Amino acid sequence: MLGKAALLNAIAGTNRGLLATDRDRQAIGVTIAQLEDRNPTPRPLETPAMLEGDWRLLYTTSQELLGLDRVPLAKLGQIYQCIRVADNKIYNIAEINGLPYLDGLISVAARFSPASDRRVEVKFERAIIGLTRFIGYQSPNRLIQDIEAGRKFAAIDFGIGNRDQQGWLDITYLDEDMRIGRGNEGSVFVLTKG
Repeated sequence: MLGKAALLNAIAGTNRGLLATDRDRQAIGVTIAQLEDRNPTPRPLETPAMLEGDWRLLYTTSQELLGLDRVPLAKLGQIYQCIRVADNKIYNIAEINGLPYLDGLISVAARFSPASDRRVEVKFERAIIGLTRFIGYQSPNRLIQDIEAGRKFAAIDFGIGNRDQQGWLDITYLDEDMRIGRGNEGSVFVLTKG
């Protein structure tokens, strides 16, 4: 699809948005809007098999996520959003690459509920921040299995109360391997499955 190719080309040199200039962000925004206008799945919440899975972030305007790269002696690694439709759960996992033996991760588990055909309300429940070697991190899927098994980690591991962090996400584009979302803080997210 030409629109997807144009978007992938536009975001290719931006390192998930970290290196995007104002001009880049504007051009990418136009390309995203054009692709959203041709969304092949206008009611994404009715297609759980397409939503399900581990999604890797390709691009975002979220300053909260991009700000993780500004930690001294650390570089932002891969960022995943893993959706488990049957359990109405979302797991956000950001890998942080640091000095030898100081690689870490930040993970937030949330529960979601449909608010419309394309919007989900998100309620964050648990955060885990720590060094990958102490957590025993191997992959997003394994971390999720450990979380669901009730494992406590040798890390900063805490519950997030009802009053703290809630939001929503509109799924504005969905096909077999690409998802675009827009969050309640105005951020855009482009992700690929796999």
